[in-house]
Amino acid sequence: MRPRSFCGNDLPRGWHDRRLASYPKDTAGAIMTSDYAVLTAELTTGEALQKLREEALDQETIYRTYIIDSDRQLVGSVRLQDLFLAPSKARVADVMERNTHAVTVTDDQEQVAQQVARYDLLALPEVDAEGRLVGIVTHDDAMDVSQEEATKDFHRVGASKMVRNMRDASVFMLYRARIVWLILLVFGNIFSGADIAYFEDTITAYVALVFFLPLLIYSGSNAGSQSATLMVRALATGQVWLNDWSWMIGREVLVALLMGLSMAAAVSVIGIFRAGPESALVVALSMVIIVIVGSVISMLLPFALTKLNLDPATASAPLVTSTADAAGVLIYCAIATAFLFPTI
Repeated sequence: MRPRSFCGNDLPRGWHDRRLASYPKDTAGAIMTSDYAVLTAELTTGEALQKLREEALDQETIYRTYIIDSDRQLVGSVRLQDLFLAPSKARVADVMERNTHAVTVTDDQEQVAQQVARYDLLALPEVDAEGRLVGIVTHDDAMDVSQEEATKDFHRVGASKMVRNMRDASVFMLYRARIVWLILLVFGNIFSGADIAYFEDTITAYVALVFFLPLLIYSGSNAGSQSATLMVRALATGQVWLNDWSWMIGREVLVALLMGLSMAAAVSVIGIFRAGPESALVVALSMVIIVIVGSVISMLLPFALTKLNLDPATASAPLVTSTADAAGVLIYCAIATAFLFPTI
């Protein structure tokens, strides 16, 4: 609730809106609401319930009420259920929770939204630099932020700029949103061509190798895209932190090894009938290494970008694909040269 002595409802109309608008974009303060309930620890539970009845219609939520002192310092919170079940003469101080988690108004709103989702909160209190309660972020507002950030991440993963409305977007807007990344990746794909040119003698001497080239590099880029997508999502939702990178990479190597062996077993059958046992061995070994390398590179990219304070979603599928393709061509041709043409 917002008693006049605490919440300042006697201030001019629109003051709260102007105050909220003063916080920088993308901060927690920009998405908080001033429609929240507060109590003091000295009240009885009966008095507290009466105050909540009087002002419930004006608040975003009363299922959890925040406890402040005379200086508006946040000292705890109390659930409506606990107030209702406690004896009417009991003090709020006796039933409140003192270790109430709060965020500051300058925190990044995406991180705040992650906390609301992670702990399944109806609301999260916000305090200023002095620890005074100034507002709350509701679950609905936090989910709006998460949806907007997810949309931004989706467009970055697709290597395109943000398009607010696909249905109403013009042809030029869609062109501009996608062309820059595609041109950059055209030049990035030159490395794949350079790898092929370097091993031209191997390919010329054993043309059957070309049959397996698309199959191998697509397998590596597909596995890499899966790894990057999973890791970008995990970092964005807070399931994984930056210092988890070594453990995550170690586990990914094992997963990629199992995937590579399974895919190698399947493709080696084709290799035997297509070009003989030696080629089948080359293709199978290449498959295992390409899948491992593609997966590890693609998982490392989001961590590296996060370390550089860049959005991990920039490790987009096209970027991962181009990197994995170049690595795949190099690995395949190098293994083929070593096994089939050791004198080249």
